[in-house]
This record gives sequence, C-alpha cells and structure tokens, in this order.
Amino acid sequence: MKISLRAPTPLEFFTALVQSDEHFPLLEAAASLAQDEYPELDVQQVLGEVDQLLARLKRRIPPDAAPLQCLRVLNQFFFRDLGFGGNVNDYYDPDNSYLNAVLRTRRGIPISLAVLWMELAHGLGLSARGVGFPGHFMVKVNLPKGQVVIDPFSGQSLSREELSERLEPYQRRSGLVEDFEAPIGLYLQATPPRDIIARMLRNLKEIHKTQQDWQRLIAVQDRLIILLPQAWGEYRDRGLAHASLGNAAQAVLDLENYLVHAEEAFDIDAMADRVAELRRAKNGSAPG
Repeated sequence: MKISLRAPTPLEFFTALVQSDEHFPLLEAAASLAQDEYPELDVQQVLGEVDQLLARLKRRIPPDAAPLQCLRVLNQFFFRDLGFGGNVNDYYDPDNSYLNAVLRTRRGIPISLAVLWMELAHGLGLSARGVGFPGHFMVKVNLPKGQVVIDPFSGQSLSREELSERLEPYQRRSGLVEDFEAPIGLYLQATPPRDIIARMLRNLKEIHKTQQDWQRLIAVQDRLIILLPQAWGEYRDRGLAHASLGNAAQAVLDLENYLVHAEEAFDIDAMADRVAELRRAKNGSAPG
C-alpha cells in the first residue's frame, strides 16, 4: 500500500503549534506567521538563525556572570552590535511583524523585536517576560535587586516616572485619572505567549484592514480563530472580509456563528441585517 506523506499546510502547522498553553513555542509560532506572505519559508531555518545569535552571545559572557551583567551584554549585543531597532521609516510595513524579515533587516516593531530579544534572554537564563503596555509592547526582566523594564523599539531602560509619562495619554483617553488612577504595576503584568501571538496577528489585521487587502486579512483571521476559537468578534471580522470579496456563503457562515454566540454585542442588529442582505444577494444571483 502506498502511503502519502503530505507536508502540513502553513495553517495546519500553526494549528499544531498553538494547541496547548503548556510549553507554548512562542518563537516558532511567531516565525510561522510569515508563511502566509512567504509560503516557501522554512521556520526551522529562522529558529536556527536565532540559535546562532545565541551561541555568539554566550561566547561573550563568562560562566559566573551575574544576571545584571548578562542583561547588559545582551542589550549591547542586540541593540548596538547587531543594530536591532524600530523601523521608524516604515512602521506599518507588514514585514516588521515577520521574524525572517526582522532578522534580515534588523528592523521591526516593538513586539517582533521583543520576541527575538526574549528568546536570547531566556537562552542566558534570564527571567524575561513580555508586557502588553498600552500602545507599545515592552519587555521586563526580574533581577535579584528589582525589575528592569525595557523598550524593545529603542533598547532604552525605563524608570517608573518615564513609564507613568508614557501611560498618561492612555489614561486620559480612558478617563483613568486622579481618583481613579490605576497603579502602574497593573500595566506591567506579564503577557502570556498566546496573547503575544494574538497581538502580532491583530497588528497585521489592522494593516490589511486599512489597506482593504481582504485576502490577506482573511489569512490573518484564519489564524486568529485557530488561536482564539471563542473570540467571536474574529468570526464577524472574517465574515465581513469574505463579504467584501464577494464570498457570500463563507460570509454568512461566519456572521451567523457570531450572531449565535455574541448575543449581547452592540452590533447584533446590524450584523443580522447584513446576513439577510447577503442571503438575498446570494439567492438573487442563483440560476433560475
């Protein structure tokens, strides 16, 4: 009997990676996002490149180095010697979210730079975590004498005063000022790996939505729904993207799924109207 060993599709590969929160492979899952844009990408090659960087970094650190020394050498290596930093000239380029491109250009957005930086930090035994700070992803490291918060876009270590300053516009927009002001520690909670991947995908989603690139948006939505199967708003957004492409049948399936599960959402009536409209269009175009 002939057995066909078919390679998994990028979406099947991603599904296998994000099945469980236990030992979630953050770097591998993040690297795999680029397969929608670069179908021939070898994710293992991306991991291998990061391993090579870690090997170079480890050669610079004495075996008995204290955590603070490891952190200083890491920052010198990553931000200064290798020149990783924020893409200030083209912040909304989708390549800023694709790790293979970030490794090539040394330019990215805070969250993609953070994923690479954290992988190197973990390789040195540092207790590093991502932080979903409003509007700007950060990283933090717990050291014996306290916590250091770093902006991966610039490599700058931020004091509590600087963090408060960055937070103020967000708090004002949210009405969280004066008597209702939340402690800054609330905004420095560690972000779970699954949420990091979701934030990376939503960055891409925003770019494709702005550009009305519905095909690429649908590919991102497929991943978000696999990652967060009960995030019903993602089904709605995929349905609307399908509708924009004229895929009425797929649009109706997704929007009906949203209507069933998101019973108290503010846009239920509007989405029900949209489904009815899509059904009429579908039936009207059917052969008589």
